[in-house]
Amino acid sequence: MITQAFVLGAGLGTRLRPLTENLPKPLIPIFQKPLITFVLDHLIAAGVKSFVVNTHHLPAALREFFADGSYRGRPVQLVHEPEILGTGGGIKNVETILRTEPFISYSGDLLTDLELAPLLEEHFRARNDVTIALRETEHGADVALEGNRVVDMVNRYGRAGRYDFAGIAVWTRAVFARIPARQNISYIPILADWIGQGGKIGGVVLNEREWFNIGSRKEYLAAHRTILEEHWRPEYLESADWPVRVAPDAQIDPSATLSGFYSIGAGCRVGAGAILENTILWPGAQIASRSCLRNCIVRSHHQAEGEHRDTDI
Repeated sequence: MITQAFVLGAGLGTRLRPLTENLPKPLIPIFQKPLITFVLDHLIAAGVKSFVVNTHHLPAALREFFADGSYRGRPVQLVHEPEILGTGGGIKNVETILRTEPFISYSGDLLTDLELAPLLEEHFRARNDVTIALRETEHGADVALEGNRVVDMVNRYGRAGRYDFAGIAVWTRAVFARIPARQNISYIPILADWIGQGGKIGGVVLNEREWFNIGSRKEYLAAHRTILEEHWRPEYLESADWPVRVAPDAQIDPSATLSGFYSIGAGCRVGAGAILENTILWPGAQIASRSCLRNCIVRSHHQAEGEHRDTDI
């Protein structure tokens, strides 16, 4: 069992702009539930008891969200990066915080119900230095695998890859000695170098279950569609009432029409005769009467009127 986790929450969310101009990506809502809370719930179900989360973009929002320094009774320590350090630099930056035992890292922009048990079991069975979760996805095929051993990454050694890194990994503390301090660096070249130097880098292919990489508005909307159409609900969620399509305090005029995979956040108001199709309203959004929005996202406390399609407001 691994009881500590490092959650990468410092990303800029560039491809999600303008959605991330006022809200860090880990806090974007999925049917009223912030994205990072799925990560934490998933890890808690796997036995994790404490969290370290790095921040960079809009850190005050994450400090406010974790104001009491915990989530579901588990301590959460935020580590701010004034200058972003990348995935590898971020790990190095929390070396003194993570304890002596192995730890698990988890990208803060993932929404998934991958089974973590096979990853943990393989890590300890093989006595790996690092064990990474892999998938066959449309995002990339940079990892070459033989059995459960990673033999190449990004074609460093001429072996064609087939798998994509799924954003979750188990690490021993040996990694810290391999990452330069205070540098912006990805952990991918660190792992590629380690392979060539005899490191035991394991891989477990986890193609089952859902895996959403919420990197763009298209992927964000697609996740909402899939959740509803496939009735997807991770087993690890503590609350039984998710997904919440309409927040309890939202005010929707009886003459308004809602269709598709809509989501109406807390404090929202939808006026008379408004039409919302496949549209997501973040908390406090206001929709004027007789407006028509299709495939739109309205940010928190913003107002929309008139006709809009395929846009962020």
